[in-house]
Amino acid sequence: MDKKIKFTVIGCGHIGKRHAEMISRNEECELVALVDVKDKSLLGIDKYNVPFFSSVEDLLAADLEIDVVNIASPNGFHAEQAMACLDARKHVVIEKPIALSKQDAERVIFKALHVHRHVFAVMQNRYSPPSQWIKGLVESGQLGKIFMVQLNCYWNRDDRYYKPDSWHGNKQLDGGTLYTQFSHFIDILYWLFGDIENIQSRLRDFNHEKLTDFEDSGFVSFDFINGGMGCINYSTSVWNQNMESSMTIVAENGSVKIGGQYMNEVEYCHIKDYTMPELAPTNPGNDYGAYKGSAQNHNYVISNVVDVLKGRDSITTNALEGLKVVDIIERIYSQA
Repeated sequence: MDKKIKFTVIGCGHIGKRHAEMISRNEECELVALVDVKDKSLLGIDKYNVPFFSSVEDLLAADLEIDVVNIASPNGFHAEQAMACLDARKHVVIEKPIALSKQDAERVIFKALHVHRHVFAVMQNRYSPPSQWIKGLVESGQLGKIFMVQLNCYWNRDDRYYKPDSWHGNKQLDGGTLYTQFSHFIDILYWLFGDIENIQSRLRDFNHEKLTDFEDSGFVSFDFINGGMGCINYSTSVWNQNMESSMTIVAENGSVKIGGQYMNEVEYCHIKDYTMPELAPTNPGNDYGAYKGSAQNHNYVISNVVDVLKGRDSITTNALEGLKVVDIIERIYSQA
């Protein structure tokens, strides 16, 4: 059998554990270490019988054979940890966002090019069946000219999420609502329709003044460079539970809406000379107890890493696409 790809995960919170689980389930992978600043006994990772380190420096100083480092730490650490791992000649998988500024994302990409290592940006919502279907529909030209796109993200994030001892809500470590909650959907927008310009943003903080250092809601309007106009309307002030993440597309030959809580179902499809195919079911959202996150598609992310390193496929979300999402969010915030 081929040599297994050896993975390490930095950050053993909800998402880091998800990475570890998917690595362990893939027969072409081997989990060789875990890293977290917290005491190991508090993390719920006892089932992984691998070395545990309390810092990236300790990990890289240890004489371990590592191919890939998956970075699932707080957002504000992503770029510097990626730089350290690339310096050590490791491939990196970086949870969204790959950095909290375009400049830092560029530094990571520049370093990766110099050391000839891959940077994988985690944008697992691309794998959900409605996303795959709409991508094919847009690329085939079936919709004709794109006139207007509306992205709505209405979720709940309250004191069950923004706990006092958490990095969530801290400007330096979290970055803002668009980075942590909704960058997946901005990624889908960019993936489908390309870059944006003429951005106008209105941001407000309705009920998170005591919980976060940044806005909880916003209206953003813009033009697509490729033609057509769009808007993003978002809030984490929805009471008690997530409401929806949806995208409505109005185009020359028809209109489409994908919706549900996680953009996981097709709500409307009326296109000239077109019959809607049967789509595979979407995986449920990541469950964090009191609140829910995006669809559980990390298994596809890990499989893609293996396929790329074994020369069977190309990267699903490359570092430049990760950079563009950071760039778009940074411009939205600067316009406010």
